[in-house]
Parts: sequence; structure tokens; C-alpha cells
Amino acid sequence: MNGATNAPATIVIFGGSGDLSRRKLVPALYELHRERQLPPQTAIVGYARTGESDETYRAEMKAAVAEFARTKPLDETVWNEFASRLFFFRGDLRITKNFGDLKGRLEGIEGGRGLTGNRLYYLAVPPSAIGEVVKNLGDAGMVHRVDGGPWSRVIVEKPFGRDLRTARALNDEIASVFRERQVFRIDHYLGKETTQNILVFRLGNGLFEPLWNRRYVDHVQITVAEAIGVESRGKFYEEAGIFRDIIQNHVLQLLCLVAMEPPVAFEPNAVRDEKVKVLRSIRPQTPEEILRDTVRGQYGPGAISGQPVPGYRSEKDVHPMSLRETYAAWKVMVENWRWAGVPFYLRAGKRMPKRVTEIAIQFRTPPIAFFRKTGMPQHEPNTLILRIQPDEGIALKFGAKQPGTSMKIDTVTMNFKYSEFFGRSQPEAYERLLMDALNGDSTLFARRDEVEAAWEIVTPVLDAWRDDPPSDHPNYDAGTWGPEAAVALLARDGRRWRRP
Repeated sequence: MNGATNAPATIVIFGGSGDLSRRKLVPALYELHRERQLPPQTAIVGYARTGESDETYRAEMKAAVAEFARTKPLDETVWNEFASRLFFFRGDLRITKNFGDLKGRLEGIEGGRGLTGNRLYYLAVPPSAIGEVVKNLGDAGMVHRVDGGPWSRVIVEKPFGRDLRTARALNDEIASVFRERQVFRIDHYLGKETTQNILVFRLGNGLFEPLWNRRYVDHVQITVAEAIGVESRGKFYEEAGIFRDIIQNHVLQLLCLVAMEPPVAFEPNAVRDEKVKVLRSIRPQTPEEILRDTVRGQYGPGAISGQPVPGYRSEKDVHPMSLRETYAAWKVMVENWRWAGVPFYLRAGKRMPKRVTEIAIQFRTPPIAFFRKTGMPQHEPNTLILRIQPDEGIALKFGAKQPGTSMKIDTVTMNFKYSEFFGRSQPEAYERLLMDALNGDSTLFARRDEVEAAWEIVTPVLDAWRDDPPSDHPNYDAGTWGPEAAVALLARDGRRWRRP
């Protein structure tokens, strides 16, 4: 975390009573307050369609913080201090007049707290509402586009569009009101400690940077597995699917951090320039290549931790004959000097055996099986594993001789865990990202050209899938690692998926 901000501001959360606000945003702001990261004048205003008053909103958020905050139990003294920052405004996102009323309410709060007009707008709203909220903010005169006075910034939640066309249209809507440097497109994966540590690990250690290329790396696997199903998001998944929900943003962001060249400086645009170069280096695929190098899956009934769970088609708001994917695997090639010939295997799935997000970098084996004359075959390849969640850390697998008189080699693991080494509760991703937005640091946020470059390679996959619908759904049982076709995807190259 960059440290406390010196610029007090008003934080306005549109969708202030929604699930994201209750589970993540308000608890994260409470933690920042508890750690004295927020200036005392900073105010937080929840904008929602339903609600009664500041007092009822504070009571609702107190219950949310008690349940979801990182530190427990809730400290009543700290809460009472934090609650004094919290305000509520009832309004409809579609009614322009409500924004004029909101402007007056904000000016009253800011006058009473000695605030200068700096504002951070957080759009925790459905994607279909983003353009309307942005337009209403502009029409109400609530966005400062000039330098030298109060600042205005907006945080936009994913998904950033449904395809390349809609992403460009959304970016155009936002650009009509906010300058690009005022826009913070958030992906909470980039706030996780291990995600941030990828660059430190690569660029701050002379041991690994020389190995980070096609000469030493055989392939890379990126896995985002969830044990849960779609839960209450059946309607969303019927529209989006896991390729849009996870691959297009989370997974491609992780790929960029692994594959990017060292930036000229650790500065927002320098870092994002290199990420865009990676996306533009991914080899375009014909529809035939897409069908060959991708796998779609949908979970059927099964068991998680010994408990029976329903199949996707039995979930709430899901069509009983749905063909929407809940699993996706994709083989991509980054065609640049560093990575030519090294495949990146990407996968994401619901109802996997466990929740885990990791990047596995498998190194090439030595050119000669040096110990074969002792009867020992080639041991497992060296693998570097970057664990993003749930147990953030880094592991390195390598071969070592077993103690004894004979030559026997075992694969052993050097394991680093954040929780064990640093010993204290680590900040949640939203804590870091909110603080960065307040400080105007956009390093961990997506730039417009980055979003559109991702959609340029993702949209052809969605188009190919639409033109060739699957005939085998559901094709994997809940509680397994996905369809057999995903195993075959790597087996065709003489490789296999890691079992985290």
C-alpha cells in the first residue's frame, strides 16, 4: 500500500447498499479508517434506491462490517468514529433530477467537514447502468475536468462491455464526461499481494529474471478454480459465461504480468504500456484454430467436499437446456522475442474440487538425464508456483536426493506463505485499490487501450463458439477438474495440467 492519502475527499458509492458494497467496499474503507489511512475529513456517501436515513444506513453497514471486515471482532470505538463518516442518499440512477439533489447534499456534507470538493465516484452498479450514471454526473456538473482545482475520479467495475463493440461504446460514453486519467477500471485480482509481487519477484531478484524467457521456460499454466457454483448469479452467467467473467479480465491480467517486458519505470503508464504490448503479441487465431485450442465445459450434478450439489442447469435463473459455459480452457501463444514457442495454458472453472488461483511456470528439463545410469528416470520438471488465493505465497519445486546409500531423487518444495512470514493479516485487495484511486495511482487499473486489446483477442473466440454451439453439455461432474477435452488439449502437446 502506498500509505495514507494526504488529499481528503468525498467517496460516493453508487449501489451503496448492494452486495459489493456490503461485502467488500465498506469493510475495506472501515479497515483503512482503522489503520488511520484516511484523512479525518473524508466522507463516504452511499447512493441507493432503497433506504431511509443516515442512521439506518449506518446500522446496515455496521452489520456488514461485523461480518465481512478483515479484523474481528468489531471495535465499537473505531466503528463509532467510522460511522461519523457515513452518509446516505436515496435516489434512482435513471432520474436526472436525483443527481442535482445529490450535488446539493454533497456540497452540504463537504461544507460541514471542511472538504474542498475532491470526489471519488465508485460505480458498484450493473454494467447497463454505467453509461447513464456517468452522463447524469456530467449533466449535473459534478465532474471537474480541469487541472489545478478539486479532482474528480471514477472507479468502474468489470465487466467492461460484452465484446469489442460494446467495450468501445462504453469507453466512448465514459470519455465524453471523464478524461482517461480520471478513469480507474478496477480488477480486484490486481490488488492481491501475490499479484503485485509478480513484478517484485521478477524484476527485483537477479536469480529469476535471467530465466524468465523461452530458453528456460517450457510452458505456463494459469488456473482460476472455484468450488462454488453460480450461486445467485444465474441470470448474469446466462448472459456472460465464464469466458467473459474470468478469462477476459482476471486471467489475461495475470498473463500480462507474467509475460510483460520490464517497464522503463514503475509508473502507471509505463507498466500499462508493457501490458498492452503483451496483448497485442498474442497470436490471432482462425475459427478453426479457436475450436482446436479452446475447451468449453458446463458442470453437471456432483459432490463438493462430500456434499451433493446440483448441476448448472438446475441453478436458479438458468435455462434447463442452457449451453452456457462454466468452464473454459484456452491455449495461447505470445509471439514476441521473449516468449516465442512457449504456450500459455489458461483455464477457469466453477464447481472445481477446491478454490485456488495460481500461476505455474514449468521450466525445461535438463538436456541430458544425468542420473539414468543409476536407474533413475528423469524426475519432475522444476516448477515455480505463484499462489494468488486462497493461501497467498510462492512455491518452488525441484529435485533432491533422498538420504541413504542409493541414488533416489524426490521432488521437494520450498514454500513461502505471506501469512507465516509476515505474521499479520494482509490488506484485502479492495483496500489497496481504493487507496491507490484516492492517491491517483492508476498502475493497478486497466487503461482504455488495454481493455480494448483484450476484447480484440477474446471476441473472435466468442464469435467462433456462437457459430459452433456445443453438443455435449453438461460435460463434467461438479467436484472434478473439468471436461476430458481439457486433458486432451494439453496431452496433444505432451503435457498435463497441474493438480493444485
